Amino acid sequence: MDKRVLRERMRRKQQQLRRRRMMKRITCVVAAILLLVFVVRGVILPIVNHAGGGSNKDAETVNVQANTAGASTGSSTKDGTASTDTAASDTDSADSGTDATVMPVKGSAAGERLSVMTPGWHEDSTGKWYQNPDGTYYINGFAEIDGVKYAFDSNGYMQTGWVTKGVNDYYFNEDGSYNAEKKRPLIALTFDDGPGQYTDELLDCLEQNNAHATFFMLGQNVSAYPDAPKRMLELGCEVGSHSWDHTQLTTIDLDAVAKQFSDTDDALIQACGQGASVARAPYGDGNSDIYNTVNKPFFMWSLDTEDWKLMDADADYNAVMNGDLTDGTIILMHDIHEPSVKAALRLIPDLIAQGYKLVTVSEMAEAKNVTLQNACYVDFWPSTLSNGGVPGYQGGSDAAASADGTDGTSDASADSSDGSTDSSDGSGDYSDGSSDDGSYDDGSSDDSEDYSDDSVDYGDGTE
Repeated sequence: MDKRVLRERMRRKQQQLRRRRMMKRITCVVAAILLLVFVVRGVILPIVNHAGGGSNKDAETVNVQANTAGASTGSSTKDGTASTDTAASDTDSADSGTDATVMPVKGSAAGERLSVMTPGWHEDSTGKWYQNPDGTYYINGFAEIDGVKYAFDSNGYMQTGWVTKGVNDYYFNEDGSYNAEKKRPLIALTFDDGPGQYTDELLDCLEQNNAHATFFMLGQNVSAYPDAPKRMLELGCEVGSHSWDHTQLTTIDLDAVAKQFSDTDDALIQACGQGASVARAPYGDGNSDIYNTVNKPFFMWSLDTEDWKLMDADADYNAVMNGDLTDGTIILMHDIHEPSVKAALRLIPDLIAQGYKLVTVSEMAEAKNVTLQNACYVDFWPSTLSNGGVPGYQGGSDAAASADGTDGTSDASADSSDGSTDSSDGSGDYSDGSSDDGSYDDGSSDDSEDYSDDSVDYGDGTE
């Protein structure tokens, strides 16, 4: 072999060896730098912060989780990591929930993180965010900083205005501080006797306004409109039972009562995959034996629009807007009547515009710290809660709340102390005007049902 060729090959091999040694050296240097950054950030800086008093003792954090009861209250330790404390029992407090997520400081490169590691508030073109001494920041929850509670969104930015946590809304001022004095009153819209031909239009309105309602449906109508219950659940509404065919429950034996509701549950399961979570007795006529037999919470109402009698959209609208709209009110309407649905299409956005939050009856119970039982519920007014008129009430801030429960709008205020109904004994004190002999102020009676069309009009159109 030519010596020149041999020498060239040796030279190339030596170059390759040198490149390999260089790559190994570079890899070692990079590893050493990364190790140094880790040691500085994870060991040295926390020690310095601790020695210099740079702790974040006040950084109590709480995660926002919908439909979570009895969650824990968390706090940030001195090195900025989250810790879990005791469970919170007051669901109407901004302190309830689980620990907020603590995230690394904004920025991707380690060098960039170190360069901006300055504790305190920061602001960019999007908004304000808070950095802990260890370079972390809060997302998805509440955090107490220097004795003031703030809310942070999923990107870590401070929130203002109304912030939803579970079924409750909390108000944060323009400077981000929590305003415990400002409350959003809750109202439960309920609709009986459906579903019907107008129900889908009503659901459209609820979806557009991000509002919830409870539908107490008849089993025989579920079979006629099987798509409606599924959509109700998809929109966050509640599926309730109003019996199979609107039979007055106190006129039949308990086995027949059980069948009225089991058959309705079967129809609901076939339509939407689950049975009714709550129930309402036809004509509001029930008792403790019926509630225990059906094994569901039963709901009356505190504001009866009498829409079945009025059959006028304007009159239905005024019946609500001029009625007792106290925080905790349950409103009765019927989605089988076109005037009632047309009135609801106006009511839903107008009530929201006046500061009310429209929730299901179960959401109302959760917000008021009530564990639902096999009993009858008429309202969740502050006066009724504090007087012991709501079965399963666990106590909390609502007991001491003012009767108006408003967010500062005059429309939401009302004195409800004289309108509550004590239903804790399961007795029939019926706000629809029913009496013990089975007669009703609306003129209906045990045998008055007249199923004249697909909307199932009961002659009186009643509850």
